[in-house]
Amino acid sequence: QVQLVESGGGLVQSGGSLRLSCAASASFFNSYAMGWYRQAPGNQRELVALITTGGNTNYADSVKGRFTISRENAKNTVNLQMNSLKPEDTAVYYCNANRNNRHYWGQGTQVTVSS
Repeated sequence: QVQLVESGGGLVQSGGSLRLSCAASASFFNSYAMGWYRQAPGNQRELVALITTGGNTNYADSVKGRFTISRENAKNTVNLQMNSLKPEDTAVYYCNANRNNRHYWGQGTQVTVSS
């Protein structure tokens, strides 16, 4: 069983920055692909960013050049640095851990960007 706890959400003005962190209680953390997803009211949950066990990254087109995902295997942590935030980035952000197509989710953290 993997437990994920997100932190770092909050209210920020358009153009501002936030850094989300996800702490994982997982043995062999470095064997999990990690990701950030988000869900806005009335919308489906969507992928924001992924980082593989080897450190390769993938981003949604809407956040490329603004968001950066990183992982610290020694600390069992994955981070999402979000810059140049826009009101349309407002959503609940969820941390995800995936190994062999078995997914684990955090409880989510709210990010609100005011215009």
